[in-house]
Amino acid sequence: MKSLFALMTFGWLALAGSMATAQSGPVVVELFTSQGCSSCPPADAYFAKELAGREDVIALALHVDYWDYLGWKDNFANPAFTKRQKQYARASGHRMVYTPQIIVGGRDHVVGNHPKEVKALLKSHRAAPSAVRVNLKRVGGRVEIKASASETPGAMVVHLVRYEPEDEVAIKRGENAGRKLVYANIVTDWHVVAEWDGRAPLQIEAPAAGDAPVVALVQGKGNGPIFAADRIE
Repeated sequence: MKSLFALMTFGWLALAGSMATAQSGPVVVELFTSQGCSSCPPADAYFAKELAGREDVIALALHVDYWDYLGWKDNFANPAFTKRQKQYARASGHRMVYTPQIIVGGRDHVVGNHPKEVKALLKSHRAAPSAVRVNLKRVGGRVEIKASASETPGAMVVHLVRYEPEDEVAIKRGENAGRKLVYANIVTDWHVVAEWDGRAPLQIEAPAAGDAPVVALVQGKGNGPIFAADRIE
């Protein structure tokens, strides 16, 4: 009887472990940056070299527009990305936004040029299984998004993101005048495509023409944690 109980216990633990592994996916890292920010180039370089090419990370650079007044207009900046950063600040009880800032998994905030802290957060997020799964597939000029949840973490939002893998910019004015900087995983489009409560599986299609990479994120409503993400390059 004891051996049977031990075998059943071992089998349950093995199953639980495999489920946790299966539910783990890429960790989403958002870098809020600007071409007009003099402290951003080291963070941009770290992001491009150490994060953008990793399979276990979905690295997204969101360029904000609030440094444009310093004399150089960031051609990647989007007011919507500034708004997203401010929403993160409100959700976490912070009064101010800054660059470079990295947000890991929609939850943890860290200065973008602090690689050791980013590395520790990535390790922590990879070790934490999620109750949500999402899968992304191209269907012609559209993408199919499927999501399921083993438990309901609350109201969620499904985002569809497009990004440009790399671009180089010669900056002629402002704090970084005279520098030629390389940027990676530059977000070009960010749209909410669905709201979901997780009670039943989700299956939707959304337009995604062209060959640019596509990312689907499932995030807690109100700039909550990012529960799951998938990418097509």
